[in-house]
Amino acid sequence: MGKTCIHIGEEIRLELEKQGHSVQWLSNQLGCNRTNIYNIFLRENISTDLLMRTCFALKKDFFALYSAKLTDELSNE
Repeated sequence: MGKTCIHIGEEIRLELEKQGHSVQWLSNQLGCNRTNIYNIFLRENISTDLLMRTCFALKKDFFALYSAKLTDELSNE
């Protein structure tokens, strides 16, 4: 079984940039301070609850990244 190789914090940072939102905007959406958002960007994994709230805030299904990786890994077994 392979490593997931998904750095979710980096994926969130890239999507935030792509959408043109600021770190302050995301911190307001998630109800936390900006420092927490910068810490999220550094994390390779986060809780499913935080990921779900981030999906709603950015209107993007980040879980699909894991699903696609899982499907790929399973098809290569």
